[in-house]
This record gives sequence, C-alpha cells and structure tokens, in this order.
Amino acid sequence: MSDNEIQQNVESELVYDPKVDSSAVAVSTHDGDVTLRGTVGSFRQKLEAKKAAERVCGVKGVDSQLQVRLLGDYSKEAAELRGAVLNALTLNTFVPSTVDANVTDSTVTLTGTVDWQYQRDEAEWVAGSVPGVTDVFDEIELVGVRPDAGDVRHAIKDAFKRDAKLAADTLSVSTYDGTVTLDGTVNSWAEHDAAIDAAWAAPGVTNVEGRILVDY
Repeated sequence: MSDNEIQQNVESELVYDPKVDSSAVAVSTHDGDVTLRGTVGSFRQKLEAKKAAERVCGVKGVDSQLQVRLLGDYSKEAAELRGAVLNALTLNTFVPSTVDANVTDSTVTLTGTVDWQYQRDEAEWVAGSVPGVTDVFDEIELVGVRPDAGDVRHAIKDAFKRDAKLAADTLSVSTYDGTVTLDGTVNSWAEHDAAIDAAWAAPGVTNVEGRILVDY
C-alpha cells in the first residue's frame, strides 16, 4: 500500500470516527509512519485520533503532534480543574485512593502508587477525559510484588496462546527485575496492543519494553 493510500485512509478514518473532530487535523505519511498535526478540542480527542490512525491497515507507527485548544467554556482555574479531576478519579472504581493529581496550566500530573498497570491506564484515561485538561503526565509508581521471572514469562506466553488475535510463536518474552521485553513481528497494531496489554497484565510487571515490529 502506498503512502498516499495510507494517508487517504487515515483521513477517512478520522472523519468516520464520531469521537474526533478532524476538521483541523493534517495527516502526512512516510514509509507507513503517520504524523498527525493540527488542533483538537480536548485531550481525549487527541488520544482517540491516535487510536483511529493506528487502526488503519498499513500504518506502522503514529506520531501525534496534535495540540489541544480549549473552547472558552472549558477553560478553568487550576484549583477548580484539580477538584474536577480528583472527583472523576474517586468515582472510578478501577482507580485506587492512593492516586493523586495536581494541575498546572491545564496540565494534569498524576502521582501516587498502584499495584497494576491497568490502574495507571485507567487513571490517565479518566483524567484526560475531564473537560479543560490539555495534557496528562503519568508519574504513578507501580509497587506490586514481583514474582519469579520464570513464572512471569510463562504467564505471558500462556496469555499469548489464549488470545485469538495473537500468533504466539512469532513473539519472544524476556524478563529481568520486573521489566518485560517483547520481541517479534505482528500483522497489525491491534496485535501489537494485545501483546503489550498481555505483558502488563502479568503480576509484578513494572515496565514493558515493546520491540515488536508491525509488518503488513
């Protein structure tokens, strides 16, 4: 698939996605790598635009350089915005009470501790969905108990085999001191993300290094 075809398909996907206002988004492509430039109305839209681009067949990577430009009604003082973010985090049952948030110039910094990566992901997603937030920095620390490295590797490989989207034989797993490294080749970003998610779901994992190549 040519870069021009990929670019047109990404542009069409952005228009098709009702969660994204693509009117001020420019798409460029080079050797399958897509760059998004322009402005969107919220941090959530910025995340959704990147996900939409990654769904397109032929896309090898996405560099989102989108800027968030808030409408006047969504501009808030730091204290008010922090209160809204903390309230949203409190209402979400996946986010533990050990997570805190601070706000500077509409940018949220998340701190505290959690046991699982999905809790960090959920906190970032919730904070980024609050109207008025333009960016989120995740500084939450993972403090889960680290099991034996062999057990972690075995658990991840088993998870690969259970996932219908993944060809387990094309991926290798190595672990050291809580860090999991994934190597290999997959056929889509959906497979790439499924492999990363499976690694993060293993108990005691504190970091995942994805060296997975998306090869169509």
